[in-house]
Amino acid sequence: MVILENGNLDSLLAEYVDRSKEILAENLAGIYLHGSAVMGCYNPKKSDIDIIIVIDDDMTNQVKQAYMDMVVRLHSLTPAKGIEMSIVTKQVCNPFVYPTPFELHFSEAHLQWYMESPDDYIQKMNGTDQDLAAHFMVIRRRGRCLYGLPIEEIFAEVPKRDYVDSIYCDIAEAPEEISENTMYVVLNLARVLAYLTEGRVLSKKEGGSGH
Repeated sequence: MVILENGNLDSLLAEYVDRSKEILAENLAGIYLHGSAVMGCYNPKKSDIDIIIVIDDDMTNQVKQAYMDMVVRLHSLTPAKGIEMSIVTKQVCNPFVYPTPFELHFSEAHLQWYMESPDDYIQKMNGTDQDLAAHFMVIRRRGRCLYGLPIEEIFAEVPKRDYVDSIYCDIAEAPEEISENTMYVVLNLARVLAYLTEGRVLSKKEGGSGH
């Protein structure tokens, strides 16, 4: 049975939180939802579930593997793009560090790598990610705390220059991609324009509708 077959996102998130608490224990500072699920445009047939997990200290490889096994299991119970998550430490959230270091990351694009070479994945899936600036901005403006400390206690404001650089990186290939993925690119450009001209942080759907 697919958990999200009937749009029951809360059931999946509740299990995600429970398993995260078990695996990360006292190292877990908070779990935060962002993306379409908090911006009123989640579609279980098309959207991914965007989650940021904040921890106090670094993770061991053993804990990383246990966490990845949990994420992959829940990911397999979702339709469409499933779960996209990143784990970061509190130290990079406040004061905000850019490009932002991360401890672990997963999305559908990385599933095959993990399934074929979990040890290699655990060793190499860390570094910095410019996209995290945009994710943190959405969490600050519109995010939802699923567990742990309030958003304002974990995440500092993202400086405008860092956020603009982050969203620019996301649209840098637009001229090449627009003919193949027209709707996605146009809506993405519209929401970037909304921030640059009016300071609004919108979903792609809101950017396209002008709200």
